[in-house]
Amino acid sequence: MAARTPPPSRPVGAVTRGTTNPNRLRRMDRWIADAHGAALRRAGHPVAVDLGYGAAPWTAVELLSRLRPVAPGVRVVGIEIEPARVAGAKPYEREGLSFRHGGFEVPLDGGERPALIRAANVLRQYDEEQVARVWERLCGRLAPGGLLVEGTCDEIGRRHVWVALGPEGARTVTFATRLGSLERPSDLAERLPKALIHRNVPGEPVHAFLRDFDRAWAAAAPYASLGARQRWIRTARALAGDWPLTDGPKRWRQGELTVRWEALRPMG
Repeated sequence: MAARTPPPSRPVGAVTRGTTNPNRLRRMDRWIADAHGAALRRAGHPVAVDLGYGAAPWTAVELLSRLRPVAPGVRVVGIEIEPARVAGAKPYEREGLSFRHGGFEVPLDGGERPALIRAANVLRQYDEEQVARVWERLCGRLAPGGLLVEGTCDEIGRRHVWVALGPEGARTVTFATRLGSLERPSDLAERLPKALIHRNVPGEPVHAFLRDFDRAWAAAAPYASLGARQRWIRTARALAGDWPLTDGPKRWRQGELTVRWEALRPMG
């Protein structure tokens, strides 16, 4: 009797709400292109994964369009755990863009390792204690020098916070916003990634950071007459005296601010 072919393993993870909108992840995409574009370009023909792209494929389509100018050889693979969403995305496939069924195992042809995994609004529904295992699993799939970007944003991409990780683990946390919509920096707390959102309490580093962020923003109020951008830049300069920021005015002008993960790492 011929040996039976084992059934394919089930994708790892759970189905998300699937909510998505065109241009929702523009802030994250532009940051990736700036921070990781050179590494993608050096890789020649790297794969970038849009993990859990949702009910419509817009974010994967846009990721390709935003990475191609900085890394012309990049290919984007959208991966979704819900088969109907994959079927719905197939008509959008074209050169450099494909879609497939899968989850945190990140299935790619021939065991290929991606140079980038972007997982936006995926871990929001998971328990905090599950995050470290998911991060470890995804980082284990990265190619040498690869990058995992995991975070959360609002429905139209005005406010976004994400963690950047390499094969060795978490590196930085980036806060990004449309400055004209911001009353105070701590408004971004509602978009903290799952690893941090429940840690915004007294005694935790992220709470202290957001407190200092608000204080620096308030102290920079006189710069508001020059525009919200100038106020944000002044705020960032003040924060840099006490917190290990990794970026500078070029990114601050975009309504971004990036701090080392070690400074915000949860206690305990």
